[in-house]
Amino acid sequence: MENTEKLIEEDAVFDLDNEEELFEHYRFKVDPGQEIIRIDKYLLDRLPNTSRNKIQVAAKNGNVHVNGKKEKQNYKVKPGDEVAMVLPYPVREFELIPQNIPIEILYEDNELLIVNKPANMVVHPGYGNYSGTLVNALVYHINNLPNPPNDYYGRPGLVHRIDKHTTGILVIAKTEMALTHLAKQFYDRTTERKYIALVWGDLKEDGFVEGNIGRSLKNRKVMSVFPDSDYGKFAKTHYKVIERFGLVTLIECKLETGRTHQIRVHMKHIGHPLFNDLEYGGNKILRGTISVPYRKFVDNCFSLLSGQALHAKSLGLIQPQTKEKLFFESELPISFSDLLSEWRKYCAD
Repeated sequence: MENTEKLIEEDAVFDLDNEEELFEHYRFKVDPGQEIIRIDKYLLDRLPNTSRNKIQVAAKNGNVHVNGKKEKQNYKVKPGDEVAMVLPYPVREFELIPQNIPIEILYEDNELLIVNKPANMVVHPGYGNYSGTLVNALVYHINNLPNPPNDYYGRPGLVHRIDKHTTGILVIAKTEMALTHLAKQFYDRTTERKYIALVWGDLKEDGFVEGNIGRSLKNRKVMSVFPDSDYGKFAKTHYKVIERFGLVTLIECKLETGRTHQIRVHMKHIGHPLFNDLEYGGNKILRGTISVPYRKFVDNCFSLLSGQALHAKSLGLIQPQTKEKLFFESELPISFSDLLSEWRKYCAD
Protein backbone atom coordinates (compact mmCIF):
# COMPACT_ATOMS: atom_id res chain seq x y z
CA MET A 1 0.00 0.00 0.00
CA GLU A 2 1.35 3.43 -0.95
CA ASN A 3 2.19 5.95 1.73
CA THR A 4 -0.33 8.59 0.66
CA GLU A 5 0.33 12.00 2.13
CA LYS A 6 -2.18 14.83 1.88
CA LEU A 7 -0.04 17.94 2.26
CA ILE A 8 -2.57 20.66 2.88
CA GLU A 9 -4.70 21.01 6.00
CA GLU A 10 -7.50 23.38 6.79
CA ASP A 11 -6.84 25.52 9.85
CA ALA A 12 -9.68 26.82 11.97
CA VAL A 13 -8.03 30.23 11.54
CA PHE A 14 -7.89 31.40 7.94
CA ASP A 15 -4.42 32.29 6.67
CA LEU A 16 -5.50 35.36 4.76
CA ASP A 17 -2.30 35.48 2.70
CA ASN A 18 -2.27 31.81 1.76
CA GLU A 19 -3.66 30.95 -1.66
CA GLU A 20 -2.86 27.26 -1.12
CA GLU A 21 -6.32 26.92 0.35
CA LEU A 22 -7.52 26.95 -3.27
CA PHE A 23 -5.61 23.77 -4.14
CA GLU A 24 -5.40 20.13 -3.14
CA HIS A 25 -1.90 18.71 -2.72
CA TYR A 26 -1.15 14.99 -3.01
CA ARG A 27 2.04 12.98 -2.58
CA PHE A 28 2.52 9.26 -3.15
CA LYS A 29 5.43 6.92 -2.50
CA VAL A 30 5.21 4.17 -5.15
CA ASP A 31 5.05 0.70 -3.64
CA PRO A 32 8.05 -1.64 -4.28
CA GLY A 33 5.71 -4.15 -5.92
CA GLN A 34 4.05 -1.65 -8.27
CA GLU A 35 3.98 -2.65 -11.94
CA ILE A 36 5.28 -0.07 -14.43
CA ILE A 37 2.29 1.92 -15.75
CA ARG A 38 1.56 5.39 -17.11
CA ILE A 39 1.42 8.04 -14.42
CA ASP A 40 -2.08 9.23 -15.41
CA LYS A 41 -3.40 5.68 -14.92
CA TYR A 42 -1.51 5.38 -11.62
CA LEU A 43 -3.02 8.61 -10.30
CA LEU A 44 -6.50 7.81 -11.59
CA ASP A 45 -6.51 4.58 -9.57
CA ARG A 46 -5.68 6.52 -6.40
CA LEU A 47 -7.96 9.53 -6.93
CA PRO A 48 -11.37 8.02 -7.65
CA ASN A 49 -13.15 11.38 -7.68
CA THR A 50 -10.78 12.87 -10.29
CA SER A 51 -11.11 12.37 -14.06
CA ARG A 52 -8.25 11.22 -16.31
CA ASN A 53 -8.61 14.41 -18.34
CA LYS A 54 -8.15 16.52 -15.21
CA ILE A 55 -4.96 14.61 -14.35
CA GLN A 56 -3.64 15.00 -17.91
CA VAL A 57 -4.34 18.74 -17.88
CA ALA A 58 -2.50 19.00 -14.56
CA ALA A 59 0.49 17.20 -16.11
CA LYS A 60 0.48 19.49 -19.16
CA ASN A 61 0.50 22.50 -16.85
CA GLY A 62 3.54 21.18 -14.95
CA ASN A 63 1.61 20.24 -11.81
CA VAL A 64 2.73 16.59 -11.75
CA HIS A 65 6.22 15.92 -10.39
CA VAL A 66 8.19 12.69 -10.04
CA ASN A 67 11.22 12.76 -7.77
CA GLY A 68 11.10 16.56 -7.85
CA LYS A 69 10.97 16.83 -11.66
CA LYS A 70 8.01 17.80 -13.86
CA GLU A 71 6.69 14.89 -15.92
CA LYS A 72 4.07 14.47 -18.67
CA GLN A 73 1.05 12.18 -18.51
CA ASN A 74 2.81 9.37 -20.41
CA TYR A 75 5.62 8.99 -17.86
CA LYS A 76 5.90 5.40 -16.59
CA VAL A 77 6.01 5.19 -12.79
CA LYS A 78 8.51 2.81 -11.21
CA PRO A 79 8.81 1.32 -7.73
CA GLY A 80 10.28 3.85 -5.31
CA ASP A 81 9.20 6.92 -7.29
CA GLU A 82 7.88 9.89 -5.30
CA VAL A 83 4.90 11.34 -7.13
CA ALA A 84 3.47 14.76 -6.24
CA MET A 85 0.51 16.56 -7.78
CA VAL A 86 -1.42 19.80 -7.28
CA LEU A 87 -5.05 20.10 -8.37
CA PRO A 88 -7.25 23.19 -8.11
CA TYR A 89 -10.38 22.82 -6.05
CA PRO A 90 -13.51 22.97 -8.19
CA VAL A 91 -14.50 26.58 -8.88
CA ARG A 92 -17.39 27.41 -6.59
CA GLU A 93 -19.29 30.05 -8.42
CA PHE A 94 -22.39 30.99 -6.53
CA GLU A 95 -24.27 34.08 -5.56
CA LEU A 96 -24.09 34.86 -1.85
CA ILE A 97 -27.77 35.35 -1.14
CA PRO A 98 -28.78 37.42 1.91
CA GLN A 99 -31.36 35.47 3.92
CA ASN A 100 -33.56 36.64 6.76
CA ILE A 101 -32.41 33.97 9.19
CA PRO A 102 -32.59 34.91 12.90
CA ILE A 103 -29.22 35.15 14.62
CA GLU A 104 -28.57 35.55 18.33
CA ILE A 105 -26.32 38.57 18.86
CA LEU A 106 -24.54 38.66 22.22
CA TYR A 107 -22.60 41.87 21.57
CA GLU A 108 -22.09 44.42 18.82
CA ASP A 109 -20.04 47.57 18.31
CA ASN A 110 -18.66 49.44 15.29
CA GLU A 111 -15.91 46.88 14.66
CA LEU A 112 -17.18 43.46 15.60
CA LEU A 113 -20.14 41.25 16.33
CA ILE A 114 -20.40 38.33 18.75
CA VAL A 115 -22.98 35.71 17.80
CA ASN A 116 -24.19 32.54 19.48
CA LYS A 117 -24.41 29.90 16.74
CA PRO A 118 -27.07 27.22 17.08
CA ALA A 119 -26.58 23.54 16.28
CA ASN A 120 -27.11 22.26 12.75
CA MET A 121 -26.07 25.56 11.13
CA VAL A 122 -23.13 25.65 8.72
CA VAL A 123 -20.97 28.74 9.19
CA HIS A 124 -20.25 29.62 5.55
CA PRO A 125 -21.40 28.47 2.09
CA GLY A 126 -19.56 25.60 0.48
CA TYR A 127 -20.11 22.41 -1.46
CA GLY A 128 -23.63 21.16 -0.70
CA ASN A 129 -24.44 24.16 1.52
CA TYR A 130 -24.96 27.24 -0.62
CA SER A 131 -27.74 28.73 1.50
CA GLY A 132 -29.04 28.71 5.05
CA THR A 133 -25.61 29.38 6.53
CA LEU A 134 -24.59 31.88 9.17
CA VAL A 135 -22.93 34.00 6.48
CA ASN A 136 -26.19 34.14 4.49
CA ALA A 137 -27.83 35.51 7.64
CA LEU A 138 -25.00 37.95 8.36
CA VAL A 139 -25.03 39.58 4.92
CA TYR A 140 -28.78 40.12 5.33
CA HIS A 141 -28.44 41.82 8.70
CA ILE A 142 -25.15 43.69 8.13
CA ASN A 143 -24.12 45.73 5.10
CA ASN A 144 -20.62 45.65 3.55
CA LEU A 145 -18.99 42.90 5.58
CA PRO A 146 -15.26 42.75 4.67
CA ASN A 147 -13.92 39.83 2.64
CA PRO A 148 -10.58 38.12 3.33
CA PRO A 149 -8.10 38.71 0.45
CA ASN A 150 -8.49 36.23 -2.44
CA ASP A 151 -11.74 35.01 -0.89
CA TYR A 152 -13.53 32.70 -3.33
CA TYR A 153 -15.56 30.88 -0.73
CA GLY A 154 -18.15 33.34 0.56
CA ARG A 155 -16.67 34.06 3.99
CA PRO A 156 -17.19 37.79 4.55
CA GLY A 157 -16.46 38.87 8.11
CA LEU A 158 -15.23 35.46 9.23
CA VAL A 159 -12.04 35.16 11.24
CA HIS A 160 -12.63 31.64 12.60
CA ARG A 161 -15.36 29.03 12.47
CA ILE A 162 -16.88 26.12 14.35
CA ASP A 163 -18.38 22.90 13.02
CA LYS A 164 -21.97 22.54 11.85
CA HIS A 165 -23.17 20.72 14.98
CA THR A 166 -21.01 22.66 17.45
CA THR A 167 -22.86 25.46 19.22
CA GLY A 168 -21.60 28.67 20.77
CA ILE A 169 -19.61 31.84 20.33
CA LEU A 170 -18.18 33.25 17.11
CA VAL A 171 -16.68 36.68 16.47
CA ILE A 172 -17.49 38.46 13.20
CA ALA A 173 -15.43 41.39 11.84
CA LYS A 174 -17.48 44.31 10.54
CA THR A 175 -14.60 46.32 9.03
CA GLU A 176 -11.38 45.61 7.13
CA MET A 177 -9.34 46.87 10.06
CA ALA A 178 -11.14 44.58 12.50
CA LEU A 179 -10.75 41.60 10.15
CA THR A 180 -6.98 42.09 9.94
CA HIS A 181 -6.56 42.78 13.66
CA LEU A 182 -8.69 39.83 14.80
CA ALA A 183 -7.05 37.45 12.32
CA LYS A 184 -3.65 38.35 13.80
CA GLN A 185 -4.92 37.70 17.33
CA PHE A 186 -5.98 34.20 16.32
CA TYR A 187 -2.73 33.64 14.44
CA ASP A 188 -0.68 34.83 17.44
CA ARG A 189 -2.80 32.66 19.77
CA THR A 190 -3.64 35.59 22.05
CA THR A 191 -7.37 34.89 22.11
CA GLU A 192 -8.83 32.87 24.97
CA ARG A 193 -11.23 30.12 23.92
CA LYS A 194 -12.94 27.55 26.12
CA TYR A 195 -15.32 24.78 25.11
CA ILE A 196 -17.61 22.44 27.03
CA ALA A 197 -17.69 18.82 25.86
CA LEU A 198 -19.18 15.53 26.97
CA VAL A 199 -16.83 12.63 26.23
CA TRP A 200 -17.09 8.88 26.50
CA GLY A 201 -15.31 7.27 29.46
CA ASP A 202 -14.19 8.32 32.92
CA LEU A 203 -11.34 10.82 32.71
CA LYS A 204 -9.41 10.35 35.94
CA GLU A 205 -7.66 13.72 36.04
CA ASP A 206 -7.10 17.00 34.24
CA GLY A 207 -4.51 17.09 31.51
CA PHE A 208 -3.68 18.01 27.94
CA VAL A 209 -3.36 16.40 24.53
CA GLU A 210 -0.50 17.33 22.24
CA GLY A 211 0.16 16.10 18.74
CA ASN A 212 0.20 17.30 15.15
CA ILE A 213 -3.17 17.28 13.43
CA GLY A 214 -3.50 16.67 9.69
CA ARG A 215 -5.88 15.20 7.16
CA SER A 216 -6.36 11.48 7.67
CA LEU A 217 -4.37 9.41 5.19
CA LYS A 218 -7.35 7.07 4.88
CA ASN A 219 -10.27 9.51 4.81
CA ARG A 220 -9.66 13.13 3.82
CA LYS A 221 -12.99 14.20 5.36
CA VAL A 222 -11.65 13.71 8.87
CA MET A 223 -8.48 14.59 10.73
CA SER A 224 -5.94 12.43 12.54
CA VAL A 225 -3.23 12.96 15.13
CA PHE A 226 0.39 12.39 14.05
CA PRO A 227 2.30 12.62 17.36
CA ASP A 228 5.71 11.54 16.06
CA SER A 229 5.63 13.08 12.59
CA ASP A 230 6.28 16.35 10.83
CA TYR A 231 3.06 15.85 8.91
CA GLY A 232 0.18 18.09 9.97
CA LYS A 233 0.28 21.14 12.21
CA PHE A 234 1.14 21.42 15.88
CA ALA A 235 -1.92 21.32 18.13
CA LYS A 236 -2.46 21.36 21.88
CA THR A 237 -5.66 21.05 23.89
CA HIS A 238 -5.92 21.44 27.67
CA TYR A 239 -8.87 19.79 29.41
CA LYS A 240 -10.34 19.98 32.90
CA VAL A 241 -12.96 17.68 34.44
CA ILE A 242 -16.19 19.45 35.39
CA GLU A 243 -18.50 16.56 36.27
CA ARG A 244 -18.23 12.76 36.21
CA PHE A 245 -21.02 10.38 35.27
CA GLY A 246 -18.95 7.19 35.38
CA LEU A 247 -19.51 6.20 31.75
CA VAL A 248 -19.14 9.72 30.35
CA THR A 249 -17.36 12.85 31.60
CA LEU A 250 -18.18 16.54 31.23
CA ILE A 251 -15.01 18.54 30.55
CA GLU A 252 -13.85 22.05 29.77
CA CYS A 253 -11.35 22.36 26.93
CA LYS A 254 -9.00 25.28 26.44
CA LEU A 255 -7.44 25.64 23.01
CA GLU A 256 -3.79 26.56 22.70
CA THR A 257 -4.08 26.25 18.91
CA GLY A 258 -7.03 26.25 16.51
CA ARG A 259 -6.92 23.31 14.12
CA THR A 260 -9.80 21.78 12.22
CA HIS A 261 -11.79 19.42 14.52
CA GLN A 262 -9.07 19.87 17.14
CA ILE A 263 -11.00 18.91 20.28
CA ARG A 264 -12.85 16.12 18.51
CA VAL A 265 -9.76 14.46 17.06
CA HIS A 266 -7.60 15.01 20.16
CA MET A 267 -10.15 13.42 22.50
CA LYS A 268 -10.59 10.47 20.16
CA HIS A 269 -6.81 10.08 20.08
CA ILE A 270 -6.70 9.51 23.85
CA GLY A 271 -9.63 7.09 23.75
CA HIS A 272 -12.42 9.48 24.79
CA PRO A 273 -14.43 10.49 21.69
CA LEU A 274 -17.05 13.17 22.06
CA PHE A 275 -20.53 11.86 22.84
CA ASN A 276 -22.59 11.44 19.63
CA ASP A 277 -19.71 12.47 17.35
CA LEU A 278 -20.77 10.95 14.04
CA GLU A 279 -17.40 11.39 12.32
CA TYR A 280 -15.11 10.24 15.12
CA GLY A 281 -16.98 7.22 16.45
CA GLY A 282 -18.76 8.77 19.41
CA ASN A 283 -22.24 7.94 18.06
CA LYS A 284 -21.94 4.35 19.27
CA ILE A 285 -22.11 2.92 22.78
CA LEU A 286 -18.47 2.89 23.85
CA ARG A 287 -18.90 2.39 27.61
CA GLY A 288 -21.45 0.55 29.73
CA THR A 289 -23.50 -2.62 29.56
CA ILE A 290 -25.22 -4.31 26.64
CA SER A 291 -28.58 -4.43 28.43
CA VAL A 292 -31.68 -3.32 26.52
CA PRO A 293 -32.68 -0.59 29.03
CA TYR A 294 -29.20 0.94 28.86
CA ARG A 295 -29.17 0.87 25.05
CA LYS A 296 -32.56 2.59 25.00
CA PHE A 297 -31.31 5.20 27.44
CA VAL A 298 -28.23 6.00 25.33
CA ASP A 299 -30.25 6.08 22.11
CA ASN A 300 -32.58 8.56 23.77
CA CYS A 301 -29.57 10.68 24.74
CA PHE A 302 -28.27 10.54 21.16
CA SER A 303 -31.65 11.75 19.90
CA LEU A 304 -31.35 14.95 21.94
CA LEU A 305 -28.42 16.16 19.82
CA SER A 306 -27.92 16.62 16.09
CA GLY A 307 -24.21 15.88 16.43
CA GLN A 308 -21.29 15.96 18.85
CA ALA A 309 -21.77 17.29 22.39
CA LEU A 310 -19.52 20.34 22.00
CA HIS A 311 -20.22 23.97 22.88
CA ALA A 312 -17.99 27.02 22.36
CA LYS A 313 -18.51 28.43 25.84
CA SER A 314 -16.35 31.55 25.97
CA LEU A 315 -14.11 33.85 23.96
CA GLY A 316 -11.69 36.54 25.13
CA LEU A 317 -10.11 39.01 22.72
CA ILE A 318 -8.85 42.57 22.27
CA GLN A 319 -11.24 45.10 20.71
CA PRO A 320 -9.44 46.16 17.51
CA GLN A 321 -10.10 49.89 17.82
CA THR A 322 -10.17 50.64 21.56
CA LYS A 323 -7.69 47.87 22.51
CA GLU A 324 -10.01 47.01 25.40
CA LYS A 325 -9.98 43.39 26.56
CA LEU A 326 -13.39 41.83 25.98
CA PHE A 327 -14.72 38.54 27.31
CA PHE A 328 -17.93 36.77 26.29
CA GLU A 329 -19.76 33.69 27.52
CA SER A 330 -22.78 31.75 26.27
CA GLU A 331 -25.07 29.33 28.07
CA LEU A 332 -25.31 25.70 27.07
CA PRO A 333 -28.14 25.12 24.57
CA ILE A 334 -31.26 23.44 25.95
CA SER A 335 -30.47 20.18 24.14
CA PHE A 336 -27.07 19.95 25.82
CA SER A 337 -28.53 20.82 29.23
CA ASP A 338 -31.24 18.18 28.77
CA LEU A 339 -28.56 15.64 27.89
CA LEU A 340 -26.72 16.33 31.15
CA SER A 341 -29.97 16.08 33.10
CA GLU A 342 -30.60 12.64 31.62
CA TRP A 343 -27.14 11.42 32.68
CA ARG A 344 -27.58 12.86 36.17
CA LYS A 345 -30.89 11.01 36.56
CA TYR A 346 -29.34 7.81 35.23
CA CYS A 347 -26.49 8.02 37.73
CA ALA A 348 -28.91 8.76 40.58
CA ASP A 349 -30.98 5.70 39.70
